[in-house]
Amino acid sequence: MTQHTLTISDLAAGYGDALVLGGLDLEVPTGGITAIVGANACGKSTLLRVMSRLLSPRSGQVLLDGKSIHRMPPRQLARTLGLLPQSPIAPEGITVADLVSRGRHPHQGLLSRWTQADDEAVASALEATKTFDLAERPVDELSGGQRQRVWIAMALAQQTDLLLLDEPTTFLDISHQVEVLDLLTDLNKRRGTTIVMVLHDLNLAARYADYLVAIADGRLHAAGKPEAILTEDTVRKVFGLESRIILDPTSGRPLMLPIGRHRMMIDGNP
Repeated sequence: MTQHTLTISDLAAGYGDALVLGGLDLEVPTGGITAIVGANACGKSTLLRVMSRLLSPRSGQVLLDGKSIHRMPPRQLARTLGLLPQSPIAPEGITVADLVSRGRHPHQGLLSRWTQADDEAVASALEATKTFDLAERPVDELSGGQRQRVWIAMALAQQTDLLLLDEPTTFLDISHQVEVLDLLTDLNKRRGTTIVMVLHDLNLAARYADYLVAIADGRLHAAGKPEAILTEDTVRKVFGLESRIILDPTSGRPLMLPIGRHRMMIDGNP
């Protein structure tokens, strides 16, 4: 496993005339798990799109090992950096095995043949995501949760040193959310894969990530270890929500308890 540096410098990006991100600087911790959190439409997915070269920045740059990713050959970048985008679309009628096999394309040259290593990578990805039994089924016949696990399998089959995931727990019930995040943690610890993911659930982000990045209004509000970032003040400023932060008895990480307008009463006291 090669350790790579991924750095964002003075980044501005958007769509059409709308500027979504502005003046953002970030250095992704190498070999760790980073979770990007923030309110809806704050720029989380836009940031991930620029980091994966799906979107060109208005200004600033994303550097991989000191080189701009927007100037790198696509195949070279794909061997190092993998992406699971939000709501990916599979070709009609494609089977699970064929879709996951596409994760091996960056490793295939013009004249190279499919190898045993490719077979092993695909089988390992299917096994890790518990989709092996679905291998011959068409992707468009699967449930939303099954499809999400298949897409994660394709990203794993790519076997990159850096993996970006935009809301990887979408469509999954809570047990499968935990299962997927456990899988990504295993991948990080076993292979040293640097993982960056957008998550909506603050408590799962705090439990599984080594590093939290909080985005507010297209700018970096705070970044650091969960213990330093997941605070009542951060939740208030980033999400506009009153909360209480307690210690998670399972993980020892901070746990956010939201406070709504209708509070439960205990013994007559709020």
